[in-house]
Amino acid sequence: MGRRVGAWTSTGPPNSPRIWEPVPDCWNVRPRADGGPGTGPFTIDFAFQTPEPEPVTTIAWRLAHVIVGVLGMRAASHFGGPAMSYDTFRYAGSADEALGQLDQAYESWSGGVRKLSATGLNRPCGPAEGPFADYPLAALVLHINREVIHHGAEIALLRDLYLREALRRSIAVDPSR
Repeated sequence: MGRRVGAWTSTGPPNSPRIWEPVPDCWNVRPRADGGPGTGPFTIDFAFQTPEPEPVTTIAWRLAHVIVGVLGMRAASHFGGPAMSYDTFRYAGSADEALGQLDQAYESWSGGVRKLSATGLNRPCGPAEGPFADYPLAALVLHINREVIHHGAEIALLRDLYLREALRRSIAVDPSR
């Protein structure tokens, strides 16, 4: 996932694309009040029983999901990466911090994948993947690739929508960010 797809400005207008909520009741990364997953000054809107209808999520939320749930937890489970969970992760409060976390999670996952032999790709995923434990690790690699592409495309769409909305409202936006 290229840094430009997930890029945003942390010093931009108050309604910056990272935390922009295109509809009411979006899930986002927010300053911590009481409780909530994660450690540090920020938390993520999250529930193991996803509400119906599913909430629309922001760029910040989608990046956190890719970092923790898609790449980080899998790198920890399969390649000895740092332990990671939604409850213990320190969510980013700035663009630079989140992009650094994305780079680290991506490198941890892709570094593990690069080291796999044909035998490693054919071994079962194991208990970390629940009902997919008996599937070959190659299937998980393909799934993670699809997830990163899927969420990266959502992030790109949200950026495009934000930029169009900013133009409509004549908000000053640097499109290179």
